[in-house]
Order: sequence, then C-alpha cells, then structure tokens
Amino acid sequence: MTLTSLFLTLQGALGQGVIWGIMAIGVFISFRLLDFADLSVDGSLATGGCVAAVMMINGFPPIIAVLVAFFAGALTGAVTALLNTHFKIPAILAGILTQLGLYSINLRILGRSNQTLLKVDTLFKSVSKSLNISTQISILLIGILFTVLIVWILYWFFGTEIGSAIRATGSNEQMVRALGVNTNTTKILALMLSNGLVGISGALIAQTQGSADVKMGIGAIVIGLASIIIGESFFRKSKNFMLTLFAIVLGSVVYRVVVALVLQLGLSTDDLKLFTAILVAIFLATPTLLAKKRQTSIYKQQVGGGK
Repeated sequence: MTLTSLFLTLQGALGQGVIWGIMAIGVFISFRLLDFADLSVDGSLATGGCVAAVMMINGFPPIIAVLVAFFAGALTGAVTALLNTHFKIPAILAGILTQLGLYSINLRILGRSNQTLLKVDTLFKSVSKSLNISTQISILLIGILFTVLIVWILYWFFGTEIGSAIRATGSNEQMVRALGVNTNTTKILALMLSNGLVGISGALIAQTQGSADVKMGIGAIVIGLASIIIGESFFRKSKNFMLTLFAIVLGSVVYRVVVALVLQLGLSTDDLKLFTAILVAIFLATPTLLAKKRQTSIYKQQVGGGK
C-alpha cells in the first residue's frame, strides 16, 4: 500500500464517515434519547436514497431532493411510531414490519432494484465543478456543512419544551405521563426526526456512490450503533449534548477509517459484515470488562487493607 493510495483511502473514508454520521445521529435519537429499538432504519435509509434519486432523475435540484428525502424518512418513522403507540406492537417488531414493507415501497419508488446517477448532476458534482476541487473533497465539505447545521438545529430543538419532553420520555415515560405529557406524541415526533435524518443520510449516500439501491440500507442499524458506541467511548464522561452529537459523527469517521484500512490490508468485502459485528461486540464488551476489572481491583485492595 503506497502513501498515495493510503491518503486517497483516508480522504474517502473521512467523507463517507461524516455522511454516515448523520445517519448515526438519527439512530442516537431513537436508541439513546428515546430508548426505542427502531430497526426500521435499514429501510428508511434506502427510502431516502430512492426518493432523492428519482427526483434528481426527473430534473429536481439535488438540495430539494435531499429535503424531500427527509420528509420521506420522517414518514417511515411515523409509521413505526403509530404501530407501536396506537396498535401496541412492540418496538422491535414495529420496526421490523416497517422495514419489511419499505422494501416493496422502495422498489415502487425506484421502479427497479437499482438506479444509476452517473449522468445526473448531483450536489457533490456541482460543488466540485463550482469550487474546482475533487469530488472527495466536496463530499467532505458538504458532509461537514450538513453535520454542523443538523447538530446546531438539534441542540436548539432538544432545549425547547417539546425536545425536553422527548428526552424525558426516554428517561422515565411513566413520570412524563404523570405530568400530563402525551408520550405517544413525543414518540412519534422523535421517530419522525430520527428517520428523517436517516433519510437525509440516504439521499447523500446515494449521491456519493453514484447510484440508489433498494438494498443500500442493509446493515445501517449496526453501523449506526457502532458509530455511537465508538463515539461515546471517546467522550464517555461528557454531559455536553452538542459535544455528544459531534462525538457520534467522530465515531462514524473512526469506524469508516478502520474499515477502509482493513480492506486495504486485504480483508474480503464478503467478510465486512462479520468484521463490523465483531467490532461492535468488542466496543460493547470493553466497558463491562473494564468495570469488572476495576471492581476486582477495589475488592482486592479492601481485602488487603482489612488484613
């Protein structure tokens, strides 16, 4: 592996990491803030990509396609939330049902299993031509711009009354309900926001890879969880909400860099899902193992001191 190829690999991984980080932020809202195991992410990411692709092919500006992808993703989140809140279907099963249904819906939207965007003037191509920079640099710049804007909006939103109610619902739903807050509404809003961000990520990912595919979201939930876990491991003690959101994006970047380096070292793409699962398992297990080690050390010190 030459230095040039390594530089190009890392450059691409940085851009992809930031774009996928938007999806990870969406997963963070449902899994961490709302404490809702939403598995519909795999479907809503593909929905965002498919909707954006169809719109751009039909002549709509790329930025408009991204915004519509947000609302398409939000709609999928609303379906999952309604299945759970109004029909009392368990969260995991509601997400699976939505994800399953979205596969057929995405096929209907796209009209085929995949659609190329190589001849379409995407957001990244436009910026690359306007600023006379490489596509990889434009991906990184646009990804950072979207991330900063999204984090700022979320920081403001979750400081409002409804945003605080959503966070409180995830912490103690019974208490929030006792205070007169309709927790069904907070769940619906949170899942709409979560999947809306996933839809934005899907739209941007489709433009970076030059195609939209109904299967492009497979494994997205695992990648999102990996990004959250890695990011939180860097800022475990931080209570700053904005810093936490940026940490999740950093976790996504680290994940993408690790994957890119491992692939450069010769890992088969067929083994990538297995590698991801092992990586997530390691990061999940490490805090528990370290806590046990600390407890054992404290116990030995107490026993030794007692003697």
